[in-house]
Amino acid sequence: MDLSLSTRTVTGRGGDRTVVEVGGEIDVYTAPKLREQLVELVNDGSYHLVVDMEGVDFLDSTGLGVLVGGLKRVRAHEGSLRLVCNQERILKIFRITGLTKVFPIHNTVEEAVEATD
Repeated sequence: MDLSLSTRTVTGRGGDRTVVEVGGEIDVYTAPKLREQLVELVNDGSYHLVVDMEGVDFLDSTGLGVLVGGLKRVRAHEGSLRLVCNQERILKIFRITGLTKVFPIHNTVEEAVEATD
């Protein structure tokens, strides 16, 4: 399966947020595409990102590494990276790895956008 990516800017209580909508599988083959997108956004000055993972069917350790790398990039600019995920099979991966303590995880894009840093 392939990876689909789209971005849009949404204004919330905390200011402008760039929402990255991800669909498909984030694995060793597709993760570089997501990494490139996150790097490009940060290089273009988008430091407050929301990664919408509602359409993600599969996530492996390479995908987790890309998300952690994205978090480090935005934090270097006093930014934030919030995740949107309500699928139990994906949330379980974050719980098992302890990344629920690293990433703010929200149920909806609206909730993530309205969250203040």
